[in-house]
Amino acid sequence: MKTFTLRMVAGANVATVAVMLVVGNADRFDPVSHSVLSCLGLAFPVFLLINLAFLFFWLVFKLKYALIPVIGYILAYQPVSVYMPLNTPSEIPDGNVIKILSYNVQAYSGKPRYDDSFDMIYDYIKESKADIVCLQEDIDWWRGTLARYKEIYQYMDTTHVGDTAMNGVGIYTHFPILRKERIAYDSRGNGSVAYYLQTGGDTLIVINNHFESNHLSIAERDRYKTMLKGEMGGDTAREESKKLLFKLSDAVCLRAPQADAVHAYIEDHVQYPIIVCGDFNDNPISYARRTVAEGLTDCFVATGRGLGISYNQKGFFVRIDNIMCSNDLTPYNCSVDNKIDASDHYPISCWIKMRDKP
Repeated sequence: MKTFTLRMVAGANVATVAVMLVVGNADRFDPVSHSVLSCLGLAFPVFLLINLAFLFFWLVFKLKYALIPVIGYILAYQPVSVYMPLNTPSEIPDGNVIKILSYNVQAYSGKPRYDDSFDMIYDYIKESKADIVCLQEDIDWWRGTLARYKEIYQYMDTTHVGDTAMNGVGIYTHFPILRKERIAYDSRGNGSVAYYLQTGGDTLIVINNHFESNHLSIAERDRYKTMLKGEMGGDTAREESKKLLFKLSDAVCLRAPQADAVHAYIEDHVQYPIIVCGDFNDNPISYARRTVAEGLTDCFVATGRGLGISYNQKGFFVRIDNIMCSNDLTPYNCSVDNKIDASDHYPISCWIKMRDKP
């Protein structure tokens, strides 16, 4: 009976590893053709933890079977390194190095924590001493934000995106803005803008993105949190899970052509050094992140450490904000700062060594 039980558990562990590998590569599914499958990356940490539980079980009851979860982790190295890289900090080199910061500021509303978060965000950005700041939801008509930011940065621009004026992506920098281009794709309330900056003797493209959100209502978010707490009946939880999955799959389908458009723009401008940043509204194991990162260096994956959770609302802890750069640039110490909660996002920043001109 003991042998039979151990074999059954071993079979369950093998099945867990197989599912973990499928889920860890969910970013390779085309959301248009396989919208539900492309959402499975959200479940990747769950299977990592289940496999870890198997590992502890085998260490106690049958040491040789511990090879199953260990081999599973080895096979899943690539998605693990994307979801939770374990790089060590490195020394920032001297010379042609800039600091970039990306931050979804939630229209400076501070909800639900603060009545007015602008001063907190302004002070944070000022103290960061970032050379380039890219903001999403950079909309505020009544507090004179532009006048305040002019105290820090000489050059700035906020571009309305989507079909309304209710969202904008902004850039604040010490470098002259030569021009900008909207990257064309359909969206009612989101968008991407490519800014051309004069950095010394070079022209740097900075692409600031705010991809489609999941459009979850407050009621849907509350039901999701109730479900996570185990305070929802089994049948109701299953029904809510299905509704949530289909809602997320609809949003994934909207983000896919947006990511494709940004990737195509990058491919058409490979002669320039490029930095890509912003709120992708999707997890690290997603089609949107993988597509935009293709041909680039994901700065957090290459130099960050840990989960890098950048969306801080309860029940939705995940890294959805990113900084990437072309391979002729070198990133250092990309990190997400969870010490400021003036928005529903945490800021992400990185040092980047610019390419040397001949």
